[in-house]
Amino acid sequence: MNEHLHTALRLASDNVPVLPLRKGKVPFGNCPACAQNACGGRPNMKTPGPCGCLAPCHGWAAATTDPGVLRSRAWARAWRDAAAVAYHPGGAGLTIVDLDNVEAIAWARGSLPATRTVRTTRGEHWIYQGVMQSANAVRPGVDIKSTMSYVRCLGPGTGTMTALPDAVRALVVKEPPTVRPAPRSISVPARSGGCPHRTPAFLERGIAMAEQRITEARSAVHVAVYRTFLAVLSTHGRCGCLTDTHITRLFTAAQTKGETLRHCTEAWANARTTLGL
Repeated sequence: MNEHLHTALRLASDNVPVLPLRKGKVPFGNCPACAQNACGGRPNMKTPGPCGCLAPCHGWAAATTDPGVLRSRAWARAWRDAAAVAYHPGGAGLTIVDLDNVEAIAWARGSLPATRTVRTTRGEHWIYQGVMQSANAVRPGVDIKSTMSYVRCLGPGTGTMTALPDAVRALVVKEPPTVRPAPRSISVPARSGGCPHRTPAFLERGIAMAEQRITEARSAVHVAVYRTFLAVLSTHGRCGCLTDTHITRLFTAAQTKGETLRHCTEAWANARTTLGL
């Protein structure tokens, strides 16, 4: 049996979702049917997505614990060409603090509780029990790998795994973004009695529903954020109801799901352009 497949099956038997990596430590590219996510992507990391594709597509989302999928003909070529095995830490209930250099390791030893440790080419992986959003460059030489991410399998490591500490969660907490309110220079017909959207309950309910829609997105988060921004702007973008506070709430909800400030800003700008604002 292929060495990498053997490793993958062993990990999968321990309920760790795995996938093959090609040269360069990156996932295999999508098959033609899934190119550029045309199929809509996969909703989770354990089963084939709505497209019905059984190939190891969609990066980290292809990770699976199903031995039938791992041994399938659709995955055979990937295992034949694989350079390594990776796993989805969030799917295994884990968070990895990826320390890329000696300075980062020294910081971790002085700032974080000890846990299971795996040596890497340049540093160490500190493995904690618990799940959180992934984030890169949370401080010099430190990345967080958990949900919507993958980590190369480098062995079981040493030490006892401990619970994910608040000190690690705090690394990805962002300050609320500074954003511009929606433009108020667009002329619209005046309504008698003033703008109905200024009713506090109506506006608050709309923003709360938008936050909930973003928070509950299970896949295609970029698309969900854009469509939510579009819906909010189509209702409130022309009457001047939206304030910095409302927009910051939407951006914060999106960033909590893993979106960057740049992506939020681009999605907001694209929604405004679509609506001609």
